[in-house]
Amino acid sequence: MALYADRFKGRSAVITGGASGIGLASARRIAAEGGRIMIWDVDATRIDAAKAQIGSGTFGLVVDVTNPEAVEAAAKTSERHLGQIDALICSAGVAGRNAPVIDYPIDEWKRIFEINVNGLFYANRFIAAMMKKRGYGRIVNLASIAGKEGNPTASAYSASKAAVIGFTKALGKELAKSGVTANVIAPATIDTPILRQVAQAHIDYMLSKIPMGRFGRVDEVTAMIAWLASEECSFATGAVFDASGGRATY
Repeated sequence: MALYADRFKGRSAVITGGASGIGLASARRIAAEGGRIMIWDVDATRIDAAKAQIGSGTFGLVVDVTNPEAVEAAAKTSERHLGQIDALICSAGVAGRNAPVIDYPIDEWKRIFEINVNGLFYANRFIAAMMKKRGYGRIVNLASIAGKEGNPTASAYSASKAAVIGFTKALGKELAKSGVTANVIAPATIDTPILRQVAQAHIDYMLSKIPMGRFGRVDEVTAMIAWLASEECSFATGAVFDASGGRATY
């Protein structure tokens, strides 16, 4: 993994779901490249473990992203602690249950959208306003190849990630002249703890769809995130970046 030691010197990032998986790996990478980090997660124990891994310059807040008042308060607290928020990486998300649409539990559908869509919207809404006021910011939202193709027995997850893609495209256009970029990454299956939420048959199906014949690595995704969250990403906005091992067809 190539690092750019000073790429985030003097910069800071808020990372939702930042205490595990892609969020934690992104926090480690940005910190290693000189940035300061504010981790948002629902689990205080995970936050403490993440801070211990990353070291100085890393802060953490327990945040339920489905609560707009809590997200607004966390955004203000993060800005005070960090001085400013230069990058927002929305990695918090859930896979949800696998079931056909005709059998899909309504409460589970609502739960997935509350976290994957509404929670992401709240974080983008409040932090984008801060960035726009300053005239600088980088927003990176995590979607999925499922949001483009739709995975069978994962209708709620697929639909929620399609919503993230459409939302980010709209936001990127709205902020295009503000100095703030907003982009979305659509990975195929990445080897992260979220796989433990998914049925083995569904995992096998997802692997069979990847031409490279393997799942993605977290560091492959975080390399892309780090660029999108940096000053280098100055002319890409409202765009979808694939990390799919050849699966993406558009």
